[in-house]
Amino acid sequence: QLQASGGGLVQAGESLRLSCAASGRSFSSYVVSWFRQAPGKEREFVAAIRRSQGYTYYADSVKGRFTISRDNAKNAVYLQMNSLKPEDTAVYYCAADENTILSAIRDIRAYDYWGQGTQVTVSS
Repeated sequence: QLQASGGGLVQAGESLRLSCAASGRSFSSYVVSWFRQAPGKEREFVAAIRRSQGYTYYADSVKGRFTISRDNAKNAVYLQMNSLKPEDTAVYYCAADENTILSAIRDIRAYDYWGQGTQVTVSS
């Protein structure tokens, strides 16, 4: 089970840190990703971190502003979001899968486990 938290209402240019806490099993060997879904839009990939050596991947729209990291001792993954923009407003979901291959890492269909989502609202 995954639990996403840390969302809130901020102004443009400010920062938020999202957390994804796992329970029931260790996710240290899983790929863990963040996706987001804005009203009226499809869920889209934001960032991912692989189990091996912590390789990270980002959507072009967040590259240089967001940082994904993991703490396997705490069974948690984080998304540090800096320089937030109004277009970052969405519900953010964390997702995990043990067998996701690199070519599918941005595909929502590749993930078996999903958190409930946390709302991020950025005002201009």
